[in-house]
Amino acid sequence: MDFFTPITHFDNTRQASGQQQRVEDTRAAALLFREEMLAGPKVKYFQSFDLIKVPYPVRYGLRNAFSCERFVEYMHIQNRVFVVQFETSEGMKTMLVSPSDHERGGETPFFRRLQDNTPGWITKFLLQRQFTVPEVLASIGLKPEDIDYITYDHLHTQDVRRWLGTDTEQAFFPNAKLLVHKKEWESTQDLNPYQADWYCPSGIKGIPEDRVIQFEGSIMLGEGVALVHTPGHTEGNHSIITHTDEGLWVTSENGVSVDAYAPKLSKAAGVSKYADTIGTEVIINGNTMENAVDQYISMVMEKTIAGPSKRDPRFPNMFPSSEMSPYWLFPGTKPAFYVGSAKHGQLVKPA
Repeated sequence: MDFFTPITHFDNTRQASGQQQRVEDTRAAALLFREEMLAGPKVKYFQSFDLIKVPYPVRYGLRNAFSCERFVEYMHIQNRVFVVQFETSEGMKTMLVSPSDHERGGETPFFRRLQDNTPGWITKFLLQRQFTVPEVLASIGLKPEDIDYITYDHLHTQDVRRWLGTDTEQAFFPNAKLLVHKKEWESTQDLNPYQADWYCPSGIKGIPEDRVIQFEGSIMLGEGVALVHTPGHTEGNHSIITHTDEGLWVTSENGVSVDAYAPKLSKAAGVSKYADTIGTEVIINGNTMENAVDQYISMVMEKTIAGPSKRDPRFPNMFPSSEMSPYWLFPGTKPAFYVGSAKHGQLVKPA
C-alpha cells in the first residue's frame, strides 16, 4: 500500500558482536522512535474487548522465574481484541488487532490435548468464554464489511479462515486483509514439531493470496499506528504500536504481563527475587523458544517504546494481547500491575 512507510530506526541495531551491546543499540533506537512517534498524530479510536480466558503453563509464561511451579502449573491469560481506527492518505481505516477465533483456536494441538485430558466439569472453571469477535463488533455497531485490516503479533493458535475465507468458505470480513510479517507467514507454512504444537492446524490453508499483505522489517500504517518487527517469541513476531491519549500502547505476546517488563516489581511468586538474582530486566514468554536472545532484546525494545504508564509510571505502557490475569485457582500468579481495558477517542462508523 502506498501509505505504508518503512521504519528504519532498527536497521542493523542487532549486529554488534556483544550481546548486551545489541540491547543498548536497540534501546537507543527505540528511544528515538518513541520521541518521533509521540510528536506525531494519534489514532482516531482505540478500544480493547475481552474474548476468552484460558489456562497457560507458568513454565512458559514466566520462564524459569515462578517459584511455585511445583504446586501451581498454570496461570490464567486474558485474550482480547483491539479495535483501532486511524487516518491514512487513502482515508480512515479500521483494523482489528488480535481478533482470535477462539471457537476454532481450541484445535491448536497443545490446547486440544489439554481439553481432552481434563474432565469437563473442571474445564468449565479453567476456560471462560466471554465474547466472540462478531459479538464485539455488533456491540459497537460495526459491520463485517467495515473492517479493512486484521493483524496478530504472531499466528500461534490462530485460525483466520473464517475471517478471510477460502476456496470453500465465504469470508466473514469481505474487505479485510491480513497484515503479517513475511517471516511469520513463511514460517507458519513450514513448521517443525515444537512450533506446530502451538499453531492451529490448517489455520491459514486455502486463504487467497490477495487477502494477505506480507511486510518486511517495520512499517508505519498511517497516523498513530506502527507494526514493529520484534522477533523472539516467533521469528516473525511484530508489536502493534498505537498512539493514544495514554501515550504509546505497545501490544504483543513476547511477555504475558506488564510484570514481565518490570519483573523486580512483580508480585507473582518468585519473579522479583529471580530478576534480582540474575539481573534481568524482562521475563520472556517462552513456549517455543525460537530465539530467546532476540526475544530479550525485543522486550527491552518494546518497553522502551512504550515508556512509563500514566496509570502507574513505575511500569511500562505495555498492553499484552493475552495478559496474565489473577485467578483464585492459580495462587501466586496475581500480577502487580494489570491493564485490563482501555478506550480512547470516538468510534466512527464508516458510511
